[in-house]
This record gives sequence, C-alpha cells and structure tokens, in this order.
Amino acid sequence: MGRIPSEQSPCALGCERQALVQVLRSYSQLVKPKIIALLLMTTAGAMWMAGNTDPFRFFVTLLGGGMAAAAANVINMVYDTDIDRMMERTRHRPLPSGRIRARDALIFSGILALAAFGLLAIFTNLLAAGLAMSGILVYVGVYTHWLKRSSTQNIVIGGAAGAIPPLVGWAATTGELSWAAWVMFAIIFLWTPPHFWALAILKREDYARAGVPMLPVVAGERLTAAQILLYALLMVPVSLLLVYPLG
Repeated sequence: MGRIPSEQSPCALGCERQALVQVLRSYSQLVKPKIIALLLMTTAGAMWMAGNTDPFRFFVTLLGGGMAAAAANVINMVYDTDIDRMMERTRHRPLPSGRIRARDALIFSGILALAAFGLLAIFTNLLAAGLAMSGILVYVGVYTHWLKRSSTQNIVIGGAAGAIPPLVGWAATTGELSWAAWVMFAIIFLWTPPHFWALAILKREDYARAGVPMLPVVAGERLTAAQILLYALLMVPVSLLLVYPLG
C-alpha cells in the first residue's frame, strides 16, 4: 500500500518559515531600527539626567518612544516610495521593491502610533505622549511632506523631529520641560544638519537623480562643507550650557 501523504511536506513547512522570516525582515527594515536606536539613546540620556530611578518607567518610555519613531519612519517610507525607487541607496527598501504594500504599511504605522500614545499616556504622562505624537507630525508633515522636496533647508527645520526624543524622556521623568531639556533638544537640532549633509555629499548624484534639493545638489560641496563646519562649531557652546549655567 502507498503512503498517505502528510498535509504539509517538510519542503512546504520550510518555505513557509522562510517566507515568514522574509516578512519580518521587511517590516524590520521598514521601521529603520538603527535610527530608532540612535533616537532612544538620547531619550535614555535625558531620563538619566532628569533623575529617573524607576526601571519600569524607563522601559515603557523607551518602548513607547521607539514605537512612535517607528510609526514616523514607516509613514515617511510610504510617502517617499517614488523617490526611493530612483535612488540606488533606497531602491531595495521594502516598499519600492514591492515586498510590502503601502496599505499594509500604513495600517502598521497606525497601530504603532496608537500603541505608543497609549503606553506613554497611561504609564508616564500626557505631556510625554503628546510630545511623541508631535515628533511624528513634524517628521511627516514638516520634513517629509513640506520641506524635503522644496527647500535646501529641509533637514535643518525638519531635523527638529529628531530632537524631540530627549524632550519625551525628560517629560516622562519629571512631568515638565526644564531648560536642560531644551538645551538637549538644541544640541541634537544643531547636530542633525552636519550629520545628514555629510551623507548627502556622498549620495549627491542619487539625490539629484530623484529631484531632491539637498544642499550639496543645489549649492555644491564647498558651501555645504562650510555649513557643516558652522553647525559643528555652534554645537560646542550650546553643549557647554549643560555645564554652565545649568550645572
């Protein structure tokens, strides 16, 4: 008598497992985990400086802040799919490559944003939750939608979104925003343009091909280098404000 075939062969199970791993990897790429890790370092630093001693609040704030940042990154990727298709650096991302559909990505970002607001509002305070949501609005509304495709100052003004995480950490710890929190905001605000313009110089042809008016594309590398130096120098006195007068 012949063997009764099982419902799923080992090959089919292996293929399903491989497909699941691919989906998880694609969603992981969608949220830009390396950027989130960098943002959460500033959140953690602000909480430490604000005197947080509650491990649970620390964990919840980082989790909620990370989910809010992930939601912003996903929406940004959906909006910029057309640009990403034209750039060598980004054409293999999940959306332009077709591995994830835009509708699914937007649903995912909505779930992340709601979960982030709920966690922060319930376990820390509404100020921290509201600041996290404002980070999404600034990144998506001001940088991605308004400035990225229209101004050489896109990363200067839009970079404020990346400077909000320390405000979230400080607010989650103290329930308010002191001058120290705003100095940390200013440090990251000033750090963002030189960081991003250095990348833009390296990827200048990519941005030109996609029609994104990054400063190196419009003004050239020499002026961009001068702007990088200016912002780097401004970071020094602003950083020292944490020593004096803020102690």
